[in-house]
Amino acid sequence: MGWWEELVTNPVIQQKLPEATLETLQMVGVSALLTALLGLPLGLLLHATSIGGLTPNRVVNSVVGFVANIVRSLPFLILMIAVIPLTRALVGTTLQWKAAVVPLTICAVPFFARLVETAVRDVNPGKVEAARVIGATRVGITVQVHIREALPALVSSFTVTVIALLGYSAMAGVIGAGGIGALAISYGYQRFDNAVMAACVVVLAVFVVVVQAVGDVIARALDHR
Repeated sequence: MGWWEELVTNPVIQQKLPEATLETLQMVGVSALLTALLGLPLGLLLHATSIGGLTPNRVVNSVVGFVANIVRSLPFLILMIAVIPLTRALVGTTLQWKAAVVPLTICAVPFFARLVETAVRDVNPGKVEAARVIGATRVGITVQVHIREALPALVSSFTVTVIALLGYSAMAGVIGAGGIGALAISYGYQRFDNAVMAACVVVLAVFVVVVQAVGDVIARALDHR
């Protein structure tokens, strides 16, 4: 039997892979949405309070930056275990894909925020000064200049973040969070089923390729330089 036939006829793949794929899409989708909602304003705050920002504040910038760096420095597996009490308090369980959303979001928010900070910092300072000259408010400059001019870079940054979330979601299977990672560990690794392992790798690879392609298309469409 060839490898393709083995993949198609494997009962575990037929029965478990669709459900695991859906769980991965759910945990990554919800985590990505929360990351965008929380990471964008956090990144804008880091830039605004930095030296040369719209509202420089060394204390706020140092505290927020320090917390972001600490979270980013933690290996994801350790972070998942460390926030188990918080996960249980927020979602009522530490199992299944909903539980994975908490550590995934905590891990991704500071990562995306730093990318947002970098993207906004690269906006032409001349455009910011021009907006100030015509009397634009800080909020107006942030929305109409910083976000608008950095939009292609922000989309690319979000694409990188979603791909990172896909990788983290696979690791979430270690603590019973479900998804493709749990399937690969429970059936592929522990039961020595190479077909299941290969199928999980292929699905994750397809996800990454699709996300990157979509992100690139959107970023190019928004780039009017």
